[in-house]
Amino acid sequence: MKHILLVENHSVVRLATLFIIRDVLPVLTSWEADNFPDALQVVSAQKLDLILLDINIPDGEGFQMIGKFRRLQPDVPIMVFSAIDEEIYALHYLKAGANGFLSKSSSTQEIRTAIAAVLINGRYMSEIVQHALLSSNIPGARQGNPLTALSQRELEVMDLLLQGKWTKEIATFLNITGSSVSTYKARIFEKLGVTTVIELYQRVAALRE
Repeated sequence: MKHILLVENHSVVRLATLFIIRDVLPVLTSWEADNFPDALQVVSAQKLDLILLDINIPDGEGFQMIGKFRRLQPDVPIMVFSAIDEEIYALHYLKAGANGFLSKSSSTQEIRTAIAAVLINGRYMSEIVQHALLSSNIPGARQGNPLTALSQRELEVMDLLLQGKWTKEIATFLNITGSSVSTYKARIFEKLGVTTVIELYQRVAALRE
């Protein structure tokens, strides 16, 4: 019997996802959490075979969530299952320690395949992620959407800026200095060709359309 935690704050999505999982694993024990603190409680109390993790959840901590799960259960497979841009974020979450990244726009069959792959082989990468990985290893191949040029830390700072966080708040949240936040902010602005947070918001919104 497999033990799975589904971290997702939309009840309809949880219901549909569990339906698909049970098609792959008819016999399983599942836990659900609609926010990050509750998810941590489950991971600290139950031995799990898989964590399916949405990123945009209440009290979520972005890339840091992977590390906190790992400190509680170092070997548990973690599959990010999210609506955030796969091409931009997937490699960063894999580098942060996730075993796979699956878009919520994936077909039912791809979801089944991904879950089975992670449980059997401990890794899953969609064709989009494989292409992004290949491109990242080819000098001069990173073109197109400038968001793909941002580092993991720059993406974290950018997302917090877009949430309206101030420099001091970002520094506290990421456990870095205020000067480091300012440095990352300057790099983000330069890479995206903007000079203010308002322009950043407009630029990112356009790039994600």
